[in-house]
Amino acid sequence: MMKKVVWIALASFFIGLLAAGYVLLLMPEKETPGRASFLDEKKPRFNSDLFASPDTPKPDLDFTRVAELVGPAVVKIESERVVRQEGFEFDMNSPFEDFWERFFGQPRSPRQPREFRAQAQGTGFFISSDGFVLTNNHLVENSASVKVTTVQGEDYEAKVKGTDPRTDLALLKVEGRNFPFAEIGDSAQVRVGEWVLAIGNPLGMDHTVTAGIISAKGRQLGVGGNVPQLEDFIQTDAAINRGNSGGPLVNMKGEVIGINSNILTPTGGNIGIGFAIPSNLAKKVVVQLKEKGRVVRGRLGVGIQNIDNGVMETLGLKTKKGALVSTVEAGGPAEKAGLKPYDVIVEVNGQPVENMNDLRLKIADNLPGSRIELTIIREGKEKAVTAVLAELDEEGKKSQAVDPEKDIGLSLTPMTPSLARRHGFRTTEGLLITEVRSYGVAARAGLRQGDIILEVNRKKLSAVSEFESVLNRAESGDPLMLLVRRESEGALQDSIVTLRVP
Repeated sequence: MMKKVVWIALASFFIGLLAAGYVLLLMPEKETPGRASFLDEKKPRFNSDLFASPDTPKPDLDFTRVAELVGPAVVKIESERVVRQEGFEFDMNSPFEDFWERFFGQPRSPRQPREFRAQAQGTGFFISSDGFVLTNNHLVENSASVKVTTVQGEDYEAKVKGTDPRTDLALLKVEGRNFPFAEIGDSAQVRVGEWVLAIGNPLGMDHTVTAGIISAKGRQLGVGGNVPQLEDFIQTDAAINRGNSGGPLVNMKGEVIGINSNILTPTGGNIGIGFAIPSNLAKKVVVQLKEKGRVVRGRLGVGIQNIDNGVMETLGLKTKKGALVSTVEAGGPAEKAGLKPYDVIVEVNGQPVENMNDLRLKIADNLPGSRIELTIIREGKEKAVTAVLAELDEEGKKSQAVDPEKDIGLSLTPMTPSLARRHGFRTTEGLLITEVRSYGVAARAGLRQGDIILEVNRKKLSAVSEFESVLNRAESGDPLMLLVRRESEGALQDSIVTLRVP
């Protein structure tokens, strides 16, 4: 009996050892509690495509497919314009002027302008099968002729249907049918970091495709060159050079989400900082250019600026968002709505205003006569006002409505903060003199190109039409008293100039 008990005990002991060995050696290993390294984690720590499972669909990065889809719609643009250049002329006090009179017996005749042809090259693309082409305004502005060349090498004479200098866009029309055209996408859906292709004709190299990503959105440049007034650029590092202007910036779906327009470079060549006009802005412009040949926009009639730390502290504002009203145009929509200097506009029709450029875009997006609701901050309190927009005058429009017999020999354009910044002026109001014609009334009075007319007959000026109205009402021989500002090396000099209507 005793032996039986011993054998049972030994058998149980060995069975226990075998069971323990099985558990320790053959069973799957369990996780031990404690802090684990990110290298040991079996699941992604971040919700990102970088850690996506194999079953997660990835973006299609087939550049060749996109290039083949959009490429046939891209065209080369060649424009020719007539440029007038003033002829050589001695200074009025030069000894050579006296030499001319002494030896030829008569004063030298006024200089005669000479004309020559200037050419510009760039890119465009078909946006419809019936021959409408979208490109940049600076390629075709004031052109005498425009030629469009397709990827197949076929040439067409194009007509300029309309231009919009404020966005640097132009719409052309080519006679024909069944042209391959590009689809216009939704630029609001563009994400920073996504892949894009730029297609164009850089430096005369026809039909070049470059790849990059979206570097930033909502860029404002405000620095010389062909920079338009209404800026909301998409920034990209896809290679863009001279000749790419007007070409499409395309996403991986083959949709145009931007129109290449500018580069930022110290050398004149690509350094990976290019800018495209958003497709959503272009779509609004194209519709009006096709229907009217020009773009009509609303005008509020205020001078505005961004909010800095000093303004925020002085006015007791909580953020820098919004646009500060610096001046209010007399008799304009803003004054009629009750806006005053130092008001801060923070919303337009319920949409928040980020900065002065955002306000400019929101106002320009409405037609003249539109009634808009503004939310402003005045003396620390929010207030709602309603304004009815007037029509925005085109910058750079010369004085053409004046009776020719009363022409004093000036061309004018409204001074704006954007124009002042572009040309280095401190003054942001009045009318900028863009041309003084030789031997005219203005030239004899000593006015120069670059002078700014602030007032006429003691009335402030904000539009060319106001100056034209005063001039047209005046009789021949009536005096005009002008308050003129001249900026020189950062100094401002105001003077009163009196001249007589011819």
